[in-house]
Amino acid sequence: MKALVTGAGGQLGRALLANAPADWDCVGLTRGEFDLTDAGAIHDMIAAHAPDVVLNAAAYTAVDRAESEEPLAFAVNAQAVEAMADAARGFGAHLVHVSTDFVFDGTAARAYRPGDPRAPLSVYGRSKAAGEDAAGSDAAIVRTAWVYGTGGANFVITMLRLMRTRDEVQVVADQIGAPTWTTGLAAVVWGLAARRLSGTFHHSDAGVASWYDFAVAIQEEALALGLLTRAVPVVPIGTADYPTPAARPAFSLLDSTATHAALDLAPVHWRVNLRRMLAEQRALEAME
Repeated sequence: MKALVTGAGGQLGRALLANAPADWDCVGLTRGEFDLTDAGAIHDMIAAHAPDVVLNAAAYTAVDRAESEEPLAFAVNAQAVEAMADAARGFGAHLVHVSTDFVFDGTAARAYRPGDPRAPLSVYGRSKAAGEDAAGSDAAIVRTAWVYGTGGANFVITMLRLMRTRDEVQVVADQIGAPTWTTGLAAVVWGLAARRLSGTFHHSDAGVASWYDFAVAIQEEALALGLLTRAVPVVPIGTADYPTPAARPAFSLLDSTATHAALDLAPVHWRVNLRRMLAEQRALEAME
């Protein structure tokens, strides 16, 4: 079986390639290797590689900048997905497309299920919802949230940098969800690809957290591993105290029960996976 991984230079794309099943032939393409705004180039790319599955980890993810770059966000997150879906369908390939919790408005009283109504609050969220529609009913759509991985540009890496250089960090405490380690997310994407499942699926790590809770845990685990040499105060603040151009859902917990059952995967608490990721990060930094 052959898989084509788009967005191979990003943190999820790297995790997909690093955790590919041994019996799969994988080709990873970075954004610099093809133009996501060119439908013809996308068609030619899929035609040239003739994959059995296309794993789309490419996305426009600059949430705040999207408010002023709406055409580009929709070009990458929606129109490119439509081109991938059309080409994959034409060549008999199965598309697995990665989406986001930002398609919801954060007003739910329980974890969001795959069939719950979408109501995105931002340009980024609307572009990702449009991408889900563009992927089509024969694709697998994987919604995830708060993604982080070793060596990437993400909340964990940012917190490590700030905790090393500042005497205090302030973190939003009234946005609730669950972190997601790229390695666990990659296992879900590969599971859906291997089974050629279609429909909408949710995956994040088990448990619940605010960004403040996540930051406190990062410091505690990093201190235990020697990634940090001192503790600094982590101060909880409200969303109103840290205004951003794009609105974010206050509650974006995803219900992953059906996904884990379909793939026979046991849920893993986010703090366990955070500890694993930080151990990887320590090994990476030791080599630098």
